[in-house]
Amino acid sequence: MERLSDCLWEIVQTVVNGTLFYSYSVCNIDSPEQDNWLRTTFIQRRPGISRVSVELRFVVRDCNTFDGASVACKETFNLYISEADADVGTNFRKGQFRKVATIASDEVTHGRVLKVNAETRTVEPLSRRGFYLAFQDMGACVALLSARVYYKTCPSTVQSLAAFPETVADALKEVEGVCVENAISPATPRNYCSADGEWVVPVGQCQCLAGYESTGDSCQACKPGYFKPSIQSKFCQVCPDNTKPSEAGATECQCEEGFYRSPSDPPTSPCSAPPSAPCDLSSSALSAEGRLQLSWSPPLVTGGRSDLTYSVVCEHCNGGQCVPCGDKIRFEPGPAGLQDTLVVVTDLDAHLNYTFTVEAHSGVSQFSTEKAAASLTTALDYTDPPKVTFIHLDDRSATSLALSWTLSRRPPAHINHRYELMYRRKDDDGERDVTTYTVLILEKNSVQIADLTPDTTYIVRVQVLGSEVNPGSHSVEHEFQTSPLAESQIQNKSTLVMGAVFGIMVILLVVVAVLLLRRRKMNLRGRGGAEDPYFSPDQLKPLKTYVDPHMYEDPNIAIQKFVTEIDPSAISKQKVIGVGEFGEVFRGVMKARGRAEVDVAIKTLKPGYSEKQRLDFLSEASIMGQFSHPNIIRLEGVVTKFKHIMIVTEYMDNGALDTYLKGRDGEIPPYQLVGMLRGIAAGMQYLSDMSYVHRDLAARNILVNSNLECKVSDFGLSRVLEDDDEGTYTTRGGKIPIRWTAPEAIAYRKFTSASDAWSFGIVMWEVMAFGERPYWDMSNHEVMKAINEAFRLPAPMDCPSAIYQLMLQCWQHDRSKRPRFLDIVNFLDKLLRSPESLKTIADFDPRVSIRLPSTSGCDGTVFRTVPEWLESIRMSQYSESFARAGITSMEQVLGLRHEDIRNIGVRLPGHLKRIAYSILGLKDETSSLSVFAV
Repeated sequence: MERLSDCLWEIVQTVVNGTLFYSYSVCNIDSPEQDNWLRTTFIQRRPGISRVSVELRFVVRDCNTFDGASVACKETFNLYISEADADVGTNFRKGQFRKVATIASDEVTHGRVLKVNAETRTVEPLSRRGFYLAFQDMGACVALLSARVYYKTCPSTVQSLAAFPETVADALKEVEGVCVENAISPATPRNYCSADGEWVVPVGQCQCLAGYESTGDSCQACKPGYFKPSIQSKFCQVCPDNTKPSEAGATECQCEEGFYRSPSDPPTSPCSAPPSAPCDLSSSALSAEGRLQLSWSPPLVTGGRSDLTYSVVCEHCNGGQCVPCGDKIRFEPGPAGLQDTLVVVTDLDAHLNYTFTVEAHSGVSQFSTEKAAASLTTALDYTDPPKVTFIHLDDRSATSLALSWTLSRRPPAHINHRYELMYRRKDDDGERDVTTYTVLILEKNSVQIADLTPDTTYIVRVQVLGSEVNPGSHSVEHEFQTSPLAESQIQNKSTLVMGAVFGIMVILLVVVAVLLLRRRKMNLRGRGGAEDPYFSPDQLKPLKTYVDPHMYEDPNIAIQKFVTEIDPSAISKQKVIGVGEFGEVFRGVMKARGRAEVDVAIKTLKPGYSEKQRLDFLSEASIMGQFSHPNIIRLEGVVTKFKHIMIVTEYMDNGALDTYLKGRDGEIPPYQLVGMLRGIAAGMQYLSDMSYVHRDLAARNILVNSNLECKVSDFGLSRVLEDDDEGTYTTRGGKIPIRWTAPEAIAYRKFTSASDAWSFGIVMWEVMAFGERPYWDMSNHEVMKAINEAFRLPAPMDCPSAIYQLMLQCWQHDRSKRPRFLDIVNFLDKLLRSPESLKTIADFDPRVSIRLPSTSGCDGTVFRTVPEWLESIRMSQYSESFARAGITSMEQVLGLRHEDIRNIGVRLPGHLKRIAYSILGLKDETSSLSVFAV
């Protein structure tokens, strides 16, 4: 270290936790305008390294311990860097240094026990041969214990059968891999080396060629007697039944002689033989005429197949000549594709010889030259003629009846039956002792009976004429009535009457329509000319909307209109809790007249501000002052009529949401997380109803109080919706938070409530991932490219499926299809009313969805000790538990099972899974995924 000649940094011996340290210290708090510099020696940069991390360990004294002796006391100092191509010696110029960060302490030292702070900052980009670090004190009491400068690399590794070289981890970098021997990939496998030295987001996967299987990180040929048919198959398999033994590296096992595979059989199926003929083929006549039932038993030899079917062929055979039966014969259920061993044949003729052939089929029958068939010849012999089953009335008039009839079976083609039809008048019953019929002998099954009496009922019966020995039986008697003489006249009159009725109805409809139109016009005049039938006076009432403070010609007017001025004597600052864009942020208390003392957060404006900086600083207060909602951060007021300008808001005990969630994985149940999201959505619904776009909705801008209520804050990027059809805000400048911003807002600077809905989807992901950084360490350019290529963040671990589906709805590329905040609130309310709906968990891939240093498949030897490994996965609180259980080496860690981890003392489900998935990443993926599935 080198000090500026007039600076006050001194080398001091310090004892921390019983260990002696040499530190550089400065504590000149009594004099204002301090500017003390401390510079490191020249640090050479390794070629190819453009990013380094600087870890500082330091102690800061609490300014309150000086009893107010100095109003200029600070609790922060600044880190600077200057690049050079060579060591410039003691030559020191402040203008050559650029500021890296303001270093603020998490804990300040009050008494003798020193509170050591550790802060790490990333410095990039570096391009010259080396650099200097410098530390600027502006009035703090600080001791710098150590400054460690380092860079990271992603070690060489093999993942998914793709080899990736050692890569410098200066930024998220895409690295191309090479498939191992005997493995291929349709696209070049890629992986991303993150700035933390981790392999993340692997893209593409190599697969072993057909005939080779994955063994560890290589592809080995299948052993003799084994085969692997395709790249998609995972492991080699034993050759199936009825195949010849294979050689090493086989992709298929050939069938033995007489055995085959069907075209639809996969190479993994056994070979099979064609079936033999069906057994026990027999026939039996059914009670219904012209019907025959064929039945048989399955073949004795099925060939080892279960896809047996049967087909039936019918032929007429006479004198050795056989011809097909044709389409007039019917099969129930059909002639082919039969799975049952039974079929019914209908519409058969009597006295004809039929030959039926039943053939068995399977998937390999086509490879056999012999048919597996059984045949049977039979005939239906009838000694009596068919019966007339029903007589139909086809037409009638006053003097005639047109009749036809159906038979119990169809007559053979070579036989022409004759029919005897008998009819009489029904009113002849009882008039004579003998019933007299009129008899007609007919050659066909239809007749027109003429010369009948009008409006008279006749009884008709028909019989098929057979032989004298066996005549046919009569049908059942049927009754038919002729039409009255005046029926046709009545029908004509009915047609005229119906036409007249239809005409009258049309006239009535026209009159009603005219009356309704006139009445509607009169009603509209009574409404003052409003033409909208859904018009409501309530729609004329203006909605309360947000007013942009920048619309005022004098922004001070907006401050006076929307913000309450607070007496500075009512404000008391207690502790620095952060550093904002305009100055430091304090925790303090406010005691207003008539109210109890309340905790508040106080944003300050650093001294020496310009009028523009003052107005920009207070513009956020002018925005917040217009809002009043339980899920929007509450503005208490401002202090403007005093040298030190302040914005005072309610104090949120648990700070920013993303910071609060980190390290609490598994401690907060999904139901409570959904309740927190519901509060955020309610706040955003309120802003949307106010015609207001936030533009910077992210977990870092959501504050959490002691009751875990979430409130939207940080309105620095927010703007009002323009009064146009799309409700968009267009900006020509300003920063855009790429990871949280919708595609159309990035591309066209068009911001809407729909783009806020996209951001809300990212906030949901942050909450369910317990503060994980969206898109991990991908650069903004890579994030935009991935989104445009339809990539969406995967489901976090243990995320309810319904919540992840809502995220995907918020991330639809078409903004018109994204849900409104009203819809989101209603949906979350529905889930909260039915907690069982949160039990279904979305699919989760630990190799993509969880970002742990050890889940990328890196060699476990990268971690030298168990505590180092636990620290890398943010589980260092279990270091003592592992030590008490005797787990002191990484080899022992790799042998842990799920129940072992629980027995060590890890009880929280989220912590259990994080440790188990980390071990999964250390082991071979192909054998460990099933072992550590949680």
